[in-house]
Amino acid sequence: MDISWQGEFVQAWRDRVKHNRLPHAVLLAGPVGVGKRSAAVWIARERLRMLPESALPAHPPDFPKHPDLRWISPPEDKQSIGIEQVRDLVADLSLTSHAGAGKVAVIDPANAMTNNAANSLLKTLEEPPGDALLILIADRVGRLPATVFSRCQRIEFAPPGEADALAWLDQLRPGAAWSDALRAAGGAPISAVAALDSLETSTAMMRDLNALGRGRASPIDVAARWAKLDPVYVLNWLAQQVQAAAISVSAGRDSAPGLAIDESVLRRMDRRNVFCYLDIINRLRGQPGGSYNVQLTLEGLLIDWADGLRGCGHEPAGDGMSFLTAGG
Repeated sequence: MDISWQGEFVQAWRDRVKHNRLPHAVLLAGPVGVGKRSAAVWIARERLRMLPESALPAHPPDFPKHPDLRWISPPEDKQSIGIEQVRDLVADLSLTSHAGAGKVAVIDPANAMTNNAANSLLKTLEEPPGDALLILIADRVGRLPATVFSRCQRIEFAPPGEADALAWLDQLRPGAAWSDALRAAGGAPISAVAALDSLETSTAMMRDLNALGRGRASPIDVAARWAKLDPVYVLNWLAQQVQAAAISVSAGRDSAPGLAIDESVLRRMDRRNVFCYLDIINRLRGQPGGSYNVQLTLEGLLIDWADGLRGCGHEPAGDGMSFLTAGG
């Protein structure tokens, strides 16, 4: 289905083509679930002349097979994109285009490159061979090296307004509980599709988080329940809620898009430490699976939350990161 909120992106790209202002390297940035990969597929098809002129990016993306297109991601058994993958990509870009329309390479996600892999890409980013176009996708721009970031033209993708998002989602599955799913997904429509299937889980987690904030639940008991879930899902969900809380704190109000934490709970938090807490969660999200003890780490995070974040970043045992070396 066409991604309706990307109409402005399509028009802006075609304006670049018309005025011969296409970049050699582009960075597609924004939160998970706003259609960056669909946009990357659309750009690749457009560049390689595989797309009807009127088409918008579509969900789910139809990843095309083309001899002049390379799409590299972390191998199934790894969390990162390694230097050999990037070296192979650079070597391939130096070869002559098969179809005569240039070459396109997509790195997804670019923030998964190791430092050595990112360094080996720098020269190619600055001076791609021939008519090559590099597309970097980043869900977390802050984890990209500045040297990579500065060599790309950035295109920012933001979630659409709530009404537009709900209208689009209702076309996928009319009558579903999209408002709740969209809230759980932090306003990102494509993430809401997955959130709909896990809505019962996220609702129970929100009850737990609010109960902890009111002092009506045990962090140890809640951590034991959450440890049975996918740790990636748990940390992503918690990051979305804390990020929404951080936005509300910085704006001086008790609400923000996607925020489901009760106002009374948010008032109990030490607002100076909300950003510290979010940073801890994001660092955990960047750790390879199995590198930390999930239950002990969740206990540390939830003890801090139950304590109103007063000890966040100050007490070594309560900063959520001390459990990374506890085994997994």
